[in-house]
Amino acid sequence: MANPDLTALTGEYTIDAAHSTIGFTVRHAMVTNVKGKFLDFSGSLQLDGADPAASKASIDVKMDSIDTGSADRDGHLKSADFFKIEEFPTMTFRSTKAESLGGVDYRITGDLEILGTTKPITIDLEFNGAAKDPFGNERVGFEGKAEILRSEWGLTWNAALETGGVLVSDKIKLHFDISAIKNA
Repeated sequence: MANPDLTALTGEYTIDAAHSTIGFTVRHAMVTNVKGKFLDFSGSLQLDGADPAASKASIDVKMDSIDTGSADRDGHLKSADFFKIEEFPTMTFRSTKAESLGGVDYRITGDLEILGTTKPITIDLEFNGAAKDPFGNERVGFEGKAEILRSEWGLTWNAALETGGVLVSDKIKLHFDISAIKNA
């Protein structure tokens, strides 16, 4: 039962962080990409299968859980140069609009708050299906992507390269792999 009638999916869901990923990719030194993810986050989905536009999403990310595979880089990202985690420990997303694009494709728009600044973003999602897991949990899965300019949230630290360009690109690619469990 990989793709049931969407009306059967209507309900409240809790994001299963152990089986989900919130990640990002950023160009480094103009020549390569650095990938990272957040290890500590929580969230919920309110799905309306009969009326996808009535669906909602909410996610809270603990900024001190950033992981790029380099303790030094992670420490710099947590510092006052970037995320200022002592002052702004959480990044949040609250949906404001959901729409079906046909088939398994959806678009969700919402407010992303970073460093106390809230700006709208649009996330393109693909519905990966629904299934009952071996433990009796009803699950749904979505894969999504979005691009933001970090400068719009006040993330402006950078260093010039002697060959031209900058150390960290302004454009950030966000990636989401979300597994959520239907609440009983």
